[in-house]
Amino acid sequence: EYLEEIEKDISRLQTITDRFSKIGSLPTFEKADIIEETLLSFDYLKARSSKLVEFEIAVPEQKIFVNLNKQLYSWTIENLVKNGIDAMKGKGKLGIEIIPANKEIKIQVTDTGKGLQKNQYQAIFEPGYTTKKRGWGLGLSLAKRIVEEFHGGKIKVLHSEIGKGTTMQITLKTVD
Repeated sequence: EYLEEIEKDISRLQTITDRFSKIGSLPTFEKADIIEETLLSFDYLKARSSKLVEFEIAVPEQKIFVNLNKQLYSWTIENLVKNGIDAMKGKGKLGIEIIPANKEIKIQVTDTGKGLQKNQYQAIFEPGYTTKKRGWGLGLSLAKRIVEEFHGGKIKVLHSEIGKGTTMQITLKTVD
């Protein structure tokens, strides 16, 4: 049993190491449809998650383009979704909504988990901060770096209520 846990940790460390090595080098960007990229991540995660999690997605019909590093964006969405599922202890509703807003696009990830207190809104983005028993506290600090430093966007807690859930929001600039 312990051996299995150690193997999981080693595998997780390898993944984290791989991601850090990518973050150390400058990512490459391409003009990509944010709707398509979000749907790809959403479908991938939905297929691999508990059937007790009800997934919902609301996206505009039209294509919306942003300068994107697809791999880093998909990892960021995966991180937000997995955090949401963890906060719901594996059952509840998880939604993604994409809202066009005047040369920007807002990607919102909402869960029906335990929620956050106001004083945690900034703290969750600090390296090493975690509310999980098994966690490194690196996911959201990396997500913030990916969104803000690399993509020139913003990531924040849009809304949260204890016992009701949380909405995280990424804002990115669109390109024609």
